[in-house]
Amino acid sequence: MIAIGTAGWSVPKAYAEAFPPLGSHLARYAGRFDAVEINTSFYRSHRRATYERWAATVPEHFRFAVKVLRTITHERRLRDAEALLEGFLGEVAGLGPKLGPLLLQLPPSLRFDDPTSPAFLRAFRAAFAGDIACEPRHASWFEPAVDGLLADLRIARVAADPAPVPGAGEPGGWREWRYDRLHGSPTIYYSAYGPRRLDVIADRLAADAARGRRGWCIFDNTAAFAATGDALSTLERLRSPAPPDHTGGPG
Repeated sequence: MIAIGTAGWSVPKAYAEAFPPLGSHLARYAGRFDAVEINTSFYRSHRRATYERWAATVPEHFRFAVKVLRTITHERRLRDAEALLEGFLGEVAGLGPKLGPLLLQLPPSLRFDDPTSPAFLRAFRAAFAGDIACEPRHASWFEPAVDGLLADLRIARVAADPAPVPGAGEPGGWREWRYDRLHGSPTIYYSAYGPRRLDVIADRLAADAARGRRGWCIFDNTAAFAATGDALSTLERLRSPAPPDHTGGPG
């Protein structure tokens, strides 16, 4: 599965005609996209019944990625967070088979700390058998030993754009699948990606699909609603065959 979507399921007025006209925002969004990243879960807990309602709103093939609570990542900073993690996992279980990866985004100031960081990651993997993506933003998380630990735990390291530190723009850790988070460049959260950049993104996604590699591509440049347009354009690129080459090359 190559999942393309946005952070959140808003349907901006500028793109309203690209979506079904009736239903809730989520239902309309799911009429065009197959996946979404839930970011509100980062700021506050949601009742399991809320997740169940969201799951009931979308088609069977639709999948939700869910961002882990900032209480765990930014306030507790992965320390003594097992009880909070257990509660979070109980809530998101309401999505049932429509639950996709869980996203662990870490604060830029959070260093990889031994034994705290490995202990939390191991506890996370022991408690959740599904896909986990980690988006670290401190350089200490990009050392070979940390990459090896993530791979051993089957945790994919996010490929982020723009990259907050060297190496963050490429995937790491568990390589059986890939999670791209595109935050907008040059102005983070605001800038749209131009046609050439979207061509590159679509070509890579197509190559991954051809190799049977699973992937998530989430546009997070939502501040000025560019994410919706970029995601729609990427979908169109993947669904439209490449034009024939009439350049008259050798052969």
